[in-house]
Amino acid sequence: MAVEAPLEPETVGAGKSSALPTPEKKHEYVRAMFDAIAPRYDLLNSVLSARMHHQWRRVAASEACLAPGGTALDVCTGTGDLAFELARRVGKAGAVIGSDFSAPMLSLGEKKRSKSRSETSSVRFALADTQSLPFPSSTFDAVTVGFGIRNVADIPLGLREMARVTRPGGRVVLLEFNQPQNPLFAALYRSYSFHLLPFFGGLVSGRRAAYEYLPSSVAAFYSREALSALLQDAGLRDIRITELAFGAVVVHSGVKPLTSGDADIRPTEAGNGNRA
Repeated sequence: MAVEAPLEPETVGAGKSSALPTPEKKHEYVRAMFDAIAPRYDLLNSVLSARMHHQWRRVAASEACLAPGGTALDVCTGTGDLAFELARRVGKAGAVIGSDFSAPMLSLGEKKRSKSRSETSSVRFALADTQSLPFPSSTFDAVTVGFGIRNVADIPLGLREMARVTRPGGRVVLLEFNQPQNPLFAALYRSYSFHLLPFFGGLVSGRRAAYEYLPSSVAAFYSREALSALLQDAGLRDIRITELAFGAVVVHSGVKPLTSGDADIRPTEAGNGNRA
């Protein structure tokens, strides 16, 4: 599949330019963007996060509460890093699918799997849109997404699809960037995100627009509380919030009830911003 240049973001709002595409163009813009940056995606993830993204994914995988022999789906999987973490937990007897709508990303994931240890060989990849997952309802013990739900064109629809394919009693886990709540760290984070990150990301990838989109999309994303409410609207209960990297990264998790009447719907804080 040929790599296309990212679509140029259009003006959003009255006279204000933005690194974000219009809502109508978001789906194709994001797909073209990830197709284009795929060759340098893993390298930049490690450089720009000081390799901390691996630890963050391990925390998210732990929140999935998978047992050996379990089944999991990782949507917006990219090159499969979170899917591989899930595979380590379910073992050879389990099954993990990583889905994404970017074929170049999945191609890189397949190459990584072919070179990986046998414990991650259970991962399979599927070209699929999170807004319309091609899996039967109540299929997986856990459904996860790492730094991807923010990029879905219709986020509530994506969450409903994730909940739909989760079996009753299973868990949905979201790992995503968010706005730090400490004022000092928030200022440092904004400076890094809006200045250093686009510079270095553009320098290495040749696609500065993609790394201008990232902080803009985080700034426009739902608050912790609003995202918790969306998870509840998708039918999930027992919502937990775990903050990492001083609140710049947040894990949300929820349980699909065994019956429609189940559960405590109050978000509970399971971590703090000092966790790396």
